[in-house]
Amino acid sequence: MAMRECNPSDFEVEEEEETPSSSPSSISSPSSPLLYIDIDRHVAFLEMMYNLVPYHYQSQEINRLTLAFFTISGLHLLQALDRVDKDRVANWVLSFQAHPRSRAEVTNGQFYGFHGSRTSQFPPDENGVSAYNAGHLASTYCALAILKMVGFDLATLDKESILISMRNLQQPDGSFMPLHVGAETDLRFVYCAAAICFMLEDWSGMDIEKAKEYISNCQSYDGGFGLSPGLESHGELENISCNCCLSDTGGGTYCAVASLRLMGYIEDDLLSKNTSSSIINVPLLLDWSMQRQATDGGFQGRANKSSDTCYAFWVGAVLRILGAYKFIDKIALRKFLLTCQSEFGGFSKYPGGLPDIYHSYYGYTAFSLLEEPGFNPLCAELGMTDLAALGII
Repeated sequence: MAMRECNPSDFEVEEEEETPSSSPSSISSPSSPLLYIDIDRHVAFLEMMYNLVPYHYQSQEINRLTLAFFTISGLHLLQALDRVDKDRVANWVLSFQAHPRSRAEVTNGQFYGFHGSRTSQFPPDENGVSAYNAGHLASTYCALAILKMVGFDLATLDKESILISMRNLQQPDGSFMPLHVGAETDLRFVYCAAAICFMLEDWSGMDIEKAKEYISNCQSYDGGFGLSPGLESHGELENISCNCCLSDTGGGTYCAVASLRLMGYIEDDLLSKNTSSSIINVPLLLDWSMQRQATDGGFQGRANKSSDTCYAFWVGAVLRILGAYKFIDKIALRKFLLTCQSEFGGFSKYPGGLPDIYHSYYGYTAFSLLEEPGFNPLCAELGMTDLAALGII
């Protein structure tokens, strides 16, 4: 397949009507799904995404950095990061950072993180005032993650502007808004803030005690976590939305557990330490998480939901952090994931569907958790390779 020169800044799309999303009942199963993971096809799929994003993603223009994160981190998981022009990617990502005109502006209530795309980078008005700064927590998480993957030294960033202004986004109850105006608050953005502080190795950007309290208040009666206190337990982050790889339909459980792990409130492999957590109810959480593996071997995000490729990460990563991943049926899960593998490379949401970058990426993370040969190990709490998390490139 011929490829033109890699250009991460392109992501161009054609104007064409989008097709409706598929459901399990509307998809016919493939006649002969591959019985092995075809890494070469997946690398080719990601290289295509790196060069030119298909028109189906035109509605996700605002999420350009998120799409780039899925693509570049996917190549890293598949041990194919050499396909990426690292310096060019770093410069492209850095071009999305919002910068204050003076140190005084850092405390003006806006967030000086990263924009999700060019379309959210509004120019200043005639007086030089950037009233429409759209720096976003999720875009900032994706930007920092990509920079770590390509070997950029985060110590050279203006992290003070990021962290001081990010603290303005934390609410009195400990939750976070993703940007400075007109947005919801929930666990997704607590996780983004925790991951940002962890990657920058500086926790001055948030009040972690308040965040811990908010997280504990989100645990539901059944052991899982809702996005906000009193909401239904969720294990999935379903769509790319709100300039974010974290969906507005769920994801509370992963965000809660991963945040607590990043903040140091729970130990890694908690179950093997024979210790208990006074912050959350671990036995109830373990019971809820284990019940998410369905009879077809896949994972569901909530009770009575269909199995879906991405849940193998959102729930699987929780079990990995807790030290309970060894209790799942790995053979059944692998068989389910292979039914979602596309002949074109990538993974679909359900068996037999067409691939998309979101489900493809979380298919790769799932196979990494399964320790599939040919995959780099995964840092479950950051959602990227261990190598990137440790800064080993």
